[in-house]
Amino acid sequence: MKADCAAGSPGNEWIFFSNDERNTHYKKTMFSQGLKGSVILWAFFLTRAITGFPGEGQSIWKKDRNFNPMNETQMFLYDTFPKNFFWGVGTGAFQVEGSWKKDGKGPSIWDHFISIHLKDVNNTDDSSDSYAFLGKDLSALEFLGVSFYEFSISWPRLFPDGIVAAANEKGLQYYNTLLDSLIHRNIEPIVTLYHWDLPLALQEKYGGWKNETIINIFNDYATYCFQTFGNRVKYWITIHNPYLVAWHGYGTGMHAPGEKGNLAAVYAVGHNLIKAHAKVWHNYNTNFRPHQKGLLSITLGSHWIVPNKSENNLDVLKCQQSVTSVMGWFANPIHGDGDYPKIMKDLLPFLPQFSEADKTEVRGTADFFAFSFGPNNFKPPSTMAKMGQNVSLNLREVLKWIKLEYNNPEILITENGWFTDNHVKTEDTTAIYMMKNFLNKVLQAIKYDETRVFGYTAWSLLDGFEWQDAHTIRRGLFYVDFSSKEKERKPKSSAHYYKQIIKENGFLLKDSTPDVQGQFPCDFSWGITESVLKAESVASSPQFKDPHLYSWNVSGNGLLHRVEGVTIKTRAAQCTDFVSIKKQLELLAKMKITHYRFALDWSLILPNGDVSGVNRQVLRYYRCVISEVMKLNISSMVTLYYPTHAYLGLPAPLLQNGGWLNQSTIHAFRDYANLCFQELGDLVKLWITINEPNRLSDIYNTSSNDTYRAAHNLLIAHALVWHVYDSQYRLSQNGAISLSLHADWAEPANPFIDSHLKAAERFLQFEIAWFAEPIFKTGDYPEAMKEYIAFKNKAGLSSSALPHFTDEERKLIKGSADFCALNHFTTRFVIHEQQNGSQYDFDRDVQFLQDITCLSSPTRQAVMPWGERKILNWIQKNYGDIDIYITSSGIDDQSLENDELRKYYLEKYIQEALKAYLIDKIKIKGYYAFKLTEEKFKPRFGFFTSDLKAKSSVQFYNNLISSRGFPSEHTSFGCGESHHEKQCIFCLFLEKKKPLIFFGCCLFSTLALLLTVTIFHKRKRKKYHKARNLQQHIVIPLKKGHKSILR
Repeated sequence: MKADCAAGSPGNEWIFFSNDERNTHYKKTMFSQGLKGSVILWAFFLTRAITGFPGEGQSIWKKDRNFNPMNETQMFLYDTFPKNFFWGVGTGAFQVEGSWKKDGKGPSIWDHFISIHLKDVNNTDDSSDSYAFLGKDLSALEFLGVSFYEFSISWPRLFPDGIVAAANEKGLQYYNTLLDSLIHRNIEPIVTLYHWDLPLALQEKYGGWKNETIINIFNDYATYCFQTFGNRVKYWITIHNPYLVAWHGYGTGMHAPGEKGNLAAVYAVGHNLIKAHAKVWHNYNTNFRPHQKGLLSITLGSHWIVPNKSENNLDVLKCQQSVTSVMGWFANPIHGDGDYPKIMKDLLPFLPQFSEADKTEVRGTADFFAFSFGPNNFKPPSTMAKMGQNVSLNLREVLKWIKLEYNNPEILITENGWFTDNHVKTEDTTAIYMMKNFLNKVLQAIKYDETRVFGYTAWSLLDGFEWQDAHTIRRGLFYVDFSSKEKERKPKSSAHYYKQIIKENGFLLKDSTPDVQGQFPCDFSWGITESVLKAESVASSPQFKDPHLYSWNVSGNGLLHRVEGVTIKTRAAQCTDFVSIKKQLELLAKMKITHYRFALDWSLILPNGDVSGVNRQVLRYYRCVISEVMKLNISSMVTLYYPTHAYLGLPAPLLQNGGWLNQSTIHAFRDYANLCFQELGDLVKLWITINEPNRLSDIYNTSSNDTYRAAHNLLIAHALVWHVYDSQYRLSQNGAISLSLHADWAEPANPFIDSHLKAAERFLQFEIAWFAEPIFKTGDYPEAMKEYIAFKNKAGLSSSALPHFTDEERKLIKGSADFCALNHFTTRFVIHEQQNGSQYDFDRDVQFLQDITCLSSPTRQAVMPWGERKILNWIQKNYGDIDIYITSSGIDDQSLENDELRKYYLEKYIQEALKAYLIDKIKIKGYYAFKLTEEKFKPRFGFFTSDLKAKSSVQFYNNLISSRGFPSEHTSFGCGESHHEKQCIFCLFLEKKKPLIFFGCCLFSTLALLLTVTIFHKRKRKKYHKARNLQQHIVIPLKKGHKSILR
C-alpha cells in the first residue's frame, strides 16, 4: 500500500448509508413515525441563535487563507507510532456472543426490541456465537497480534433480572475463561460494563435509564465486576457511547428500548447515564484502584462536520455547536467543568440541572478520554446534527478538537472502523482504505498535533449483529458465515492489513528509493504539450498587405472609408501576421523549453479526406508555427492525429464512411501523413502518428469487436505511415517517428488478493501491450490478451474476437517505431471483477478503486509519482532497451496563480524519471509537461490561464529545465550552454521588442537632431551678437580736420 498521499478527508461518497436492501420491516415501521420526532428534536438547535462556546475547539475550522495543501503536515505520513503503542480490537457482547437463551441468560432490551421491530431477525443466534466458540475468537486475536482485546460483559448473562445476587454460574465461567485465556496470551483485557444490553426486567420494572434507580443498580453490578474480575483487568469502560443510548434509544426509537419523541426523556436518560458513570468511577477510585491499580473511563462517540465556508464565522459556530451538542453533552460534565455546555443550557429549558454537589461529583471522573468514531454516529443522516454543514470523516481533526476543548487528555480510541455490505466476504478491499485513512489520521494527530493518543481499537473483531442494520452490513475483520454450524473465523483482507500495521507499528515506505541528486543529459528534451492547434485560415493582422489608405468614422457611422487615389507601401506576408502564433511565441518564450509538442488538425488540412483538396493556408499556418518556434531554439514534436472522446478529428467524408472501421481510412491517413512529411518534414525531427489509439474504445464502444477492429486499422495505418517515412523521407529529413500510448501504471487495489495482482497485469496487457506488443516485439497481439478473451468466450461471458494479422501485416507492424512515446498521468488501483458482455471494458474484468488517502486533483487524479518509474521499468522489461519519451504528463490544479499542486507534481514525477534514468539505466529521452494553456470550462491543466496569464509553475518548470533536473550544489553544468543561452536571450529580446526598439531609435535620432539644431542655432546667434557688440566699439578714422565718429 504505497502512495504519495494527502491528509484530505474523504468525501461523502465514503459514508455508505443504508441502501434499499437494508430497508427492513423495522425501517418501514420506525421511520414513518419516529424520525419525524428526531427532526423536531434538532429543530431546537437549528432555529435558535448561535452564540459563542468555551474552549479552543472551534479554531479547528478556521483555515489559514495562505494554507498550502502541499504542506508536509497534510500529506500521507510514512512513520511509526510511538513505542509501546496500544494496538487492539473490540466487540460488543450482544453483537457476537449469541446463545441468547442458553445457560440461564436473561433477556435484554435488545432481545425484546428485535421481536417487535425487527421481526425478520428472529434472534441473535445467527451471529458469530462467541459464547460457544471462544477458542476461535482467541485464535483470531493471536493471528492479529494485538496488545489488547476490548469486549463487553453481558449484564443479563451474569444477572438475568439485572439485580446483583447470585451470579449465573455459566455466564461467570465464560468471562473467567475469557479473561484467563487473554492473560495467558499476554493480551490486555479492556472491559466495558455496559454496551447497550440492559436487562429487560429493569426496563419493564423501572423504565430503564429514565429512572434514577438504575444508577445504584448499575453501581452494584459494577462493584461485582470489580470484585470478581478486577485482579485481571487494568482498563475499564463504564458505558459505551451514551449519546446513542439516549438519542436513538429514547429519541428516534431506532435503538432499544425503541421509545421516541420525548425530548425531556432523552436528556433525562443522558443525565442519569452521566451520574451512573460518575458513581461507578468514585466507587472504583475509592474501593478498588488502590490495590487493583486500574484505570476507568466512559466511551464517548461523535460525528464530525466541516463548515461550508471556513471563512464564515457563522458556519464555524454551527460546526462547534453540532459537535458540542453530541460529544460535549457528555464530555463537558466529565472532562470539563462538571456541567453541560452553555449552548445546551441556553437552548434547552428542559435540560436537567446539576447541583453544585453533582458538578463536583461528575467533574474529572475519567482517567483517560475514551473515544468512539464509527458509522453509528453518522447514520442515518437525517438524525445527525449537521446544522446545514458538511459531513467529514477526518479523525485527525476530531482528535485535535478533543485536545483543544479538554486540556489535552490522554486518548484511547475505543472504536473505529467502517462497514461493508453483507454480501462481502473476505475480500473487503474498501475497508483496507478506510482503515488506512483512519490510522494515518491518528498518526498525523500524534506526530504533528501532539495529540496524546496511546491506543487504537479496530472495530470489530468479528462480523456480528449490527443493531438497527441487523445482518445487512458487516464490520468484522474476520468473516463469519452465520448460517454455518462451525462459524469459522476467516480473516478478511482488512485483518491481514491490520496485522501488517501492528507488526510494523505504522506505515513503512517500502520499495522506495530516496530522492536522488543528478541531471539529465544535455540533449534531453524538455517539452510542453498542447493538443490540436486550430489553424487560422486567414491572417488576423493583414494591415501590411493592403495598399489602400482608409479614413475612419468620417460620417459618424464608425466604418472605414477608402481614400481614393492614394496608395501606400506594402510588404510580403509574414508568419507573425497570425495573432495566435504571436501569442504562442510569447508563452513558449516564457517556458524556456527545448521542445514543443502539438497536433495538426487533419480535418482542416484535408477537408475532403483526400489530397485532392489541400487547404494550403492551413498548412502554411502550421509551417509558420514550426518555423517561428525554431527562432526561439525550440524544436517541434508534431502529432498527425489527435482524437479525443469528444472529437474524433476525422475529415467529415471519412467519418461518414465509418471512420476507423473502414479500411479506406488507413490509406487516407497514409496519404495525409505523406503530405505532411512533404510540406513540413524539413523542419520536424520528431513525429507522432496517432495520439493514444489505445483510448479509442471511448468512441468505438458499440461492441468490443468494433473497438478491436478500429484498433487493428489504427495499428496498420501507423505502420504504413512509418514505412512511408522510413523509405522516402528519413534519409533527407533525418527524423524519428512513433505513436504515443496512454500509459498509466496499474497497482493491485488489494495486495492480499491474488486476483487483484493478476487484474493489474491484465489491465496493462489490455491497455498498453495491446499496441506495444505488435510494434515493439512480435508483430501480433499479446498472448495474455488473446488467452483471456478465449477464456471468456469459452465460459460464455463474451463473444469478443481479436482481428487476425496476416504474415505480411505482422512484418509491416513489427518494429514500426523509432522510440516509445508514453502519456503518463497517474496510477490506477485495480480490482478484479468478472463482467458479462461483449465490450472491451468488460473483457478486461477490472474495476478501479480510488485511494482516499492519496493526494488527488479536482478531477480525482491521484498523485502517485512512483508509478511513473514502475511503468518505465515495465516497458524496459517487456520491450527491451528502447528510447522512451514521456510525451504528456500533468495534473489539473484549480489555482489561477500559485498552482502548488502542479509544482509538486512536476517535482515528484521528474524526480522519478531521473531515478529511472540514473539508477535503472532506462533510456528516457524527454519529458513533456501537459499542457501549455487551459481551456475555459474544462479542468485546469494549463501552465497559463485561458486569458494567457502565467502561473507560478512556469517559473518552477523553468528552474528544473535550467538545472537539467536536481543537481548537487557542486555540480558543473558542463554543456557549454551558458554563453549560448545569454546570446539567445539577447536575440530573443531583440526579436520580441523590435517595434519598441525601432520607435526608441527614431525617438533618440529625433532628439539628437533637435539637440544638434538647437546647439547650432545657439552658437550662430551667439556669434551674431558678438559681432554686433564689436562693431559698436570700433572707431572709424576721418579726414584731417574732422572729428572721429564712435559707432
